[in-house]
Amino acid sequence: MDIGDLSFFLAVARAGGISRASKELLTVQSNISSRIRALEDELGVELFRRHARGVTLTNPGERLLPYAEHITRLVREVTQVVGDDLDPSGRLAIGSMETTAGLRLPGVLAAFSEDCPRVDFTLTTDTTDALTTQVLEHRLDGAFVCGPVRHPDLVSEQVFVEQLVLVSGVRVADLDSVSADGRRHRVLVLRAGCAYRARLERLFEQHGLPNPDVLEFGSLEGILGCAAAGIGVTLLPLGVVTASPSASALKVHHLAPADSRAETLFIRRKDATTTPALSRFLFHTRASSRPASLKSVAR
Repeated sequence: MDIGDLSFFLAVARAGGISRASKELLTVQSNISSRIRALEDELGVELFRRHARGVTLTNPGERLLPYAEHITRLVREVTQVVGDDLDPSGRLAIGSMETTAGLRLPGVLAAFSEDCPRVDFTLTTDTTDALTTQVLEHRLDGAFVCGPVRHPDLVSEQVFVEQLVLVSGVRVADLDSVSADGRRHRVLVLRAGCAYRARLERLFEQHGLPNPDVLEFGSLEGILGCAAAGIGVTLLPLGVVTASPSASALKVHHLAPADSRAETLFIRRKDATTTPALSRFLFHTRASSRPASLKSVAR
């Protein structure tokens, strides 16, 4: 079986059509069609059902899909692992919560890109739930998420610890006034699946305000801008708040240690190979999380 045929099969499955796959692969449609036919002839089954809008996978095609993904992933890992220790190359796809990407990763990414210029690096920001799913589905090589994360197919390590604070406009005097009027003080959050959102909703419930009004945003600055305007409250790492352009119009409410501590974990699949590129990325991540005194000793 030709690994190239499997790559063509995956491209058509992703695109949902041969014409769309030809644009992704930068080849003519007839080439793709012949490669798919060759694979179907070898397996003795039809892999795609053709229709006016493109193609869909048949039942045999659905069964082949995870094997094709696994085989092509292994081949990609081989090219990255063998003979690549001194000068890593290949693809490295990392995910991160938006807060971690803005607060913790700029220095890591600067050091990594200088150290490994040949690595094709991508960073995806999303919620903890979404990132965990993408790691499990092999779409990401690893991700920074809010702990705890417990899954039999994942390994994790703590890389950062954040101090979470409740954030409001300056007119909100204290936590009691925040919890005194649940409808006036709405919760300002990212989309469902965000770990900080879940913790904020639990905090409101602990203060006798279950099911608060929710305003959902697509960015941290949108949340902080509305908090500064007195529209509602949010829960975020202290470093994100102090670095915000809206910081002067925000009030920080400190929480009990049990509510304020948030561990950022780096997760990856147990069965995934640690490529030289990933190993070097983790080295720079761990170096950035060490106290300054330890960094000077290491140098």
